[in-house]
Amino acid sequence: MIKSMTGFASRSGTDAPFSWGWELRSVNGRGLDMRLRVPEWVDGLESGLRKQLGHVAARGNITCNLRLTREEGAAGYEVNEAALHAILVALHQIEARAMDAGVSLAPSKATDIANMRGVLEAAAPDEDTGPLCAALLADFETVLADFDAMRAREGAALADVLRTQLEEIETLTAEAAGLVEARQADLAETLRTNLARVLDNVDGAEPDRVAQELAMIAVKSDITEELDRLTAHVAAARELLAKGGPVGRKLDFLMQEFNREANTLCSKAQYKALTQVGLALKAVIDQMREQVQNVE
Repeated sequence: MIKSMTGFASRSGTDAPFSWGWELRSVNGRGLDMRLRVPEWVDGLESGLRKQLGHVAARGNITCNLRLTREEGAAGYEVNEAALHAILVALHQIEARAMDAGVSLAPSKATDIANMRGVLEAAAPDEDTGPLCAALLADFETVLADFDAMRAREGAALADVLRTQLEEIETLTAEAAGLVEARQADLAETLRTNLARVLDNVDGAEPDRVAQELAMIAVKSDITEELDRLTAHVAAARELLAKGGPVGRKLDFLMQEFNREANTLCSKAQYKALTQVGLALKAVIDQMREQVQNVE
């Protein structure tokens, strides 16, 4: 089973006197980048979360946010000085711009600022945070399961799309192979015409030299290797999809190889129908490459 790098999950939980809300999301990334926003005073929480995430994700930019609060009266709050400073600076800039524009703003209240995100944080408790950390990590397992299930569902849909595109590439490759014989007759006629034109303008030509030139032209226009490699790449991609797991990097490399063969086929085509097939191949390969960017 392959997985998508995009996913989302959220959940709320409680363990008196605490309550919390999780938000876990991920987007495409070249590697695995985890950005966790969790209370630093809960010892062992961040490292535990990173370990759990590492078990289900191999690639992607993952963001995990935890909003942790305590029941009123259970503990106090403290001001996040950095967040407060940033908000006050922003408010000052807004008020200055409004004044320059002749706009009158109502004065800001302390309660308004306190309710802004990040200004007030629950004060770190004096007691052992081990039980709270254990409760949070246990609850996060459910969040992680939902998150991973979404990535798996999207991965299954991606796999279906990629298999369909591989079938189209296979069909176009077979079509190109079928055009080779028709192209040979067209190339032969073109060669005879060009050769006659050359011989009419020179005092004869050595037969061996003519045969050598014809052989070189035949080699340069041969697309057998390109067709064989396209067929092999289709088989390799299908094998990766069947294997599952974090195969996105390997599929991405294969897409580069697909594109290389399609480009070479177009450059060697010298036949309108074959060129059209090559361009169709390039279009499908480009569409497939965009889908592969989402695969873990």
